[in-house]
Formats: sequence, structure tokens, C-alpha cells
Amino acid sequence: MADLHLALKGEYFDAIRAGTKTEEYRLCTAYWSRRLEDRDLADSLEHGFGRYKNIVLTRGYPRRDDTERRLVVPWNGFTIKTITHPHFGPDPVGVYAIDVRAATDNKEQ
Repeated sequence: MADLHLALKGEYFDAIRAGTKTEEYRLCTAYWSRRLEDRDLADSLEHGFGRYKNIVLTRGYPRRDDTERRLVVPWNGFTIKTITHPHFGPDPVGVYAIDVRAATDNKEQ
């Protein structure tokens, strides 16, 4: 199984590490649909719950040996939501809300 790698802005990475942010958002686009929905739909039928084993969250783009800027959490799926967030502009948008809970317990070694 593959890992899903997500590079994050520092404020979001820090909030996930602190346990105050439980979802990471990605716009509902063809790009993210291919990475999330298509894999989840096809693989959930064959393997139970998607192809991803873990999510590797990074604070920016750290060096490979920089474990302080890297968290690994188990893949727990996603939901599709409509949100309004300054990062995506003033209008409501559809997003994939990727579950990133348990980040504080799974720091990569």
C-alpha cells in the first residue's frame, strides 16, 4: 500500500501536531479526485478501505532526515464538505476533508 504525502503550511502542521486540527482540506478538483476518490472507490471494493496505508504530513518540504517536520498518521479516509475558508477565497467551495487525527501519536521515526 502507498502513503499519501501532503505538504502543509506551518500553521496547519502545528495545529495538527497539537491535536486542534483534525481534518486537512483539498479542493474538489480532478487532480485530487484521481488521488482520493478513484483509488478509494476501486480499492474499497477490492481491499476494504482504500489503497493508502498512511498519510505523511510535512511542515513545508523538509529534508528526509528532518523528523521534527514530519508526522505519519494512519489513513482514515475522507468526507466531502462545503466550507468557506480564507485560504480558498470568500465563496463556499467543495473540499475533500481528509481525516488526520492521531497525528500526535504517530511521529515518523
